[in-house]
Amino acid sequence: MEPKLWHKKYEAGVPTSLDYPDRSLPAMLSHSAARFPSNTAIIFNNKRLTYAELNDQVNRLATALQGMGVGKGTAVAIYMPNLPQTVISFFAVLRLGAVAVMTNPLYTSREIQHQWTDAGVTVAIMLDFLYEGRVKAIRKELGVEHYIIGSIPEYLGFPLNLIAPLKLKRANPPMIAKVESGPGIHRFKATVRNTTPTVTTDAPALDDLALLQYTGGTTGVSKGAMLTHRSVAANVVQISLWNPSIKEGEEVVVACLPFFHIYGLTVVMLMAVNAGVAMVLIPNPRDVGSIVKGIVKNKATMCPAVPAMYQGINKFPNVESFDLSTLGVCMSGSAPLPVEVLEEFERRTGAKITEGYGLTESSPVIHSNPCYGERKIGSIGIPLPDTDVKIVDLEDGVTEKEVGEPGELIASGPQMFAGYWNRADETAATLKNGWLYTGDIAKMDEDGFFFIVGRKKDMILASGYNVYPDEIDRVLMGHPDILESATIGIPDEKRGETVKSFVVLHAGHSLSEDDVVAYCKENLAVYKIPKQIEFRDSLPKSTVLKILRRELRDEEMNPGL
Repeated sequence: MEPKLWHKKYEAGVPTSLDYPDRSLPAMLSHSAARFPSNTAIIFNNKRLTYAELNDQVNRLATALQGMGVGKGTAVAIYMPNLPQTVISFFAVLRLGAVAVMTNPLYTSREIQHQWTDAGVTVAIMLDFLYEGRVKAIRKELGVEHYIIGSIPEYLGFPLNLIAPLKLKRANPPMIAKVESGPGIHRFKATVRNTTPTVTTDAPALDDLALLQYTGGTTGVSKGAMLTHRSVAANVVQISLWNPSIKEGEEVVVACLPFFHIYGLTVVMLMAVNAGVAMVLIPNPRDVGSIVKGIVKNKATMCPAVPAMYQGINKFPNVESFDLSTLGVCMSGSAPLPVEVLEEFERRTGAKITEGYGLTESSPVIHSNPCYGERKIGSIGIPLPDTDVKIVDLEDGVTEKEVGEPGELIASGPQMFAGYWNRADETAATLKNGWLYTGDIAKMDEDGFFFIVGRKKDMILASGYNVYPDEIDRVLMGHPDILESATIGIPDEKRGETVKSFVVLHAGHSLSEDDVVAYCKENLAVYKIPKQIEFRDSLPKSTVLKILRRELRDEEMNPGL
């Protein structure tokens, strides 16, 4: 790659171009298990698995999956929070050359049906209460032949494995359930325990599909980004070498970012496995107490997170009484990081937060501030090694903008995706001549640091989650009393943005705000549910009767004008 403006800001020890090992994602686990067999790979409450144990359980599950017909190209859904079963399942699926479809545990039955049907899922691995509460009722509509059912207590040590079921039953909603035996139902722990491992090699080639990672599109319809072993593995190597202080086999990483999101999957799980280090699994990313205690108890050295998590740690009761000084470099992404949050976290812990930027389509990381060199607060940093970035004109998408001028951020590099599953038009609009068009508006300063200044799309970022207004409006307008709706994001101190919907009812009909929210709860994940509902007689429209969300945003930002 020819020299770039930002290369002069690379810190010592970070090359501008890298050598990438010829190693697929499951081969990363095999490699670490061979180098660090007795190292702890997973810490889950009072249970630990070494790399040798993890690799063995992966081979056992892979063998069982192979017996169910899973092979190269088979789509397998993994529908769980951060648990040992999630890690085991991910590598077992990929070891066979199959494709992992990571599924958000907050998804409703409607969202699951769309994603799994679109991906062609034939095998699904999930927790018992998710099966009973979300999947069982729509099983006939799904093309899934085999369900592997796990339970949270099965990977706890004594005595928590006996105590946990009682606590999980009392949760609201319950987080444990009895699943009746029947055709196509398999028990996770029994399947692993009773299977003799015969699969011990890593089947996939680097250019094989590894993940169908679902994200929203210009239409708001969730679509699968095709990520190959090569693209994701390249990003793992890029982010691993970006921090020169990482010690292979020695770090302890708090895994509070969910693995169903590409940020948690790559920057936490895969980075940790590639380095042969321990992961402290946190199933609930909102459980700040478990995050804090996980850091302290395990002397964690890394805690990649989103701004809301860092803010939660800052405000955790009596946080000053906890020793968080073992933390080193922590990466932040997914949403802008307020300066006051960064400064307070660093003051409390002695750690350093490096803010970065990425997308599902880039596996995900494109930019980051240097870990120990110059950083610019409020900036997403500089492009990673072998990553080229341009700021181009918003209209023609080609003309490069001058330093300091805003335009659309486009990027190219080995971490870019291969397109959208079965969506050629969406792919053509996003991948052009080897460049990924991000849809984000950015500018570059004279030192090569980049700043995000806006988004072309109407996507809402609420607590680090992507929320698509079109999807919410489609759900709302499915209500028999609602004529039309328009959803926007409005600023929120805690969530970054929150969701507000403007609703017009059919003449003579009536609904309360609580009625609308209750309807949304049946059809949307909790983070997508509007926090504010405003009933109106009409919505602003263009001359071609298109609802003008920008006018609604302007009204919210400039009340009284």
